[in-house]
Amino acid sequence: MSINEVFMPALSSTMTEGKIVSWVKSPGDKVEKGETVVVVESDKADMDVETFYEGYLAHIIVPAGETAPVGAAIAYIAETEAEIPTAKSLANPGGAAASSMPAPLPVAAAAIATPVTTSQNGSNHQPGRVVVSPRARKLAKELKVDLNTLKGSGPYGRIVAEDIEVAVGKVPPVTTPVVTPATVTATVTAPAPVVTPIPTQVVTSSVPGQVVPFTTLQNAVIRGMVASLSVPVFRVSYTISTDGLDKLYKQIKSKGVTMTALLAKAVAVTLQKHPILNASYSDQGVVNHSDINISVAVAMDDGGLITPVLQNADAIDIYSLSRNWRSLVERARTKQLQPAEYNSGTFTLSNLGMFGVDTFDAILPPGQGSILAIGASRPQVVATTDGLFAVRQQMQVTITCDHRIIYGADAAGFLQDLAKLIETNPQSLTM
Repeated sequence: MSINEVFMPALSSTMTEGKIVSWVKSPGDKVEKGETVVVVESDKADMDVETFYEGYLAHIIVPAGETAPVGAAIAYIAETEAEIPTAKSLANPGGAAASSMPAPLPVAAAAIATPVTTSQNGSNHQPGRVVVSPRARKLAKELKVDLNTLKGSGPYGRIVAEDIEVAVGKVPPVTTPVVTPATVTATVTAPAPVVTPIPTQVVTSSVPGQVVPFTTLQNAVIRGMVASLSVPVFRVSYTISTDGLDKLYKQIKSKGVTMTALLAKAVAVTLQKHPILNASYSDQGVVNHSDINISVAVAMDDGGLITPVLQNADAIDIYSLSRNWRSLVERARTKQLQPAEYNSGTFTLSNLGMFGVDTFDAILPPGQGSILAIGASRPQVVATTDGLFAVRQQMQVTITCDHRIIYGADAAGFLQDLAKLIETNPQSLTM
């Protein structure tokens, strides 16, 4: 006889507790090894969680909507149907069966649920097995799509809902960065980047006089903000004329290019000349990152922020970068991002210009060396080099840097080259 516990997994290095979004399986359902049984909300995303064991979901300890600490038991899995009543009685310490039944297996041998992205990189991944997200499986059934004919675009070939939509022609294919096992290993141990929270958080169910508990995402932002207080930072501001960039944007906007992608591309290209701005601090020394991954702050409708990452932004063409960005934002809003898509950033952009903000200071994200705050582009009267006056579109940008590894001249040189690129050669961003 064997009754195993399903434990709350640690889906990120900063996660201390998780919230059960939904149970994919119901009590009494048969479960296979490697099959998704529950969806858990981590700090930044909803993750499918698999089990290492097969059997029957006998009893749910933590129902949907409730939270549990990492490592706590959230369900029992019985090896046979005959053991289901015994597993149920384990939830009641005073039950007769509980006194005669040995305790569930310890963590090392129990059915520990793991996120799909990590379990597929571990020993429980079965080569040749089609891995499908619950949403994609449901959509495939509705649209009558044969999953065996598809190649997944998710991490490690996982089939996601977008693959189904592409298969039936509802959306065009989207080029997304490949997440390798090495990337997952590296990013899971890195602190998740967090950026300046938008002053007014949107709480859709706010009632005057009522205390609204923080969401999991808001708690993650709070932890990041507190951690940032220990970092000595400095700020440098710069004025950049955007007439050329605005003209370019109008020319290629119809091709699906976004202003966010243009700014991210400009920053990434400039970082090639200033790698110290793309570096981060560690107790052992300066961490020089091999990739230029641009995180961009996105406000969530239910409060808090998430920072989807445009990986290798310097090497990807502006059209693919824009498609990637739209896909990231869409999945961020529905909490479908994988960890490597929000915690692998090496430099962050925070853009409040779309709200008409002229200038602001951004708080440095943990684990990064720099963050650039972007204000609105407005017409300004300026003096030209020939002594005349002209009207130019200008925006204010302010960079916040970790002064332990970056100095004022480093930041000033970066901003100077960024301005030169945007003002004199924006067309190069399309090459």
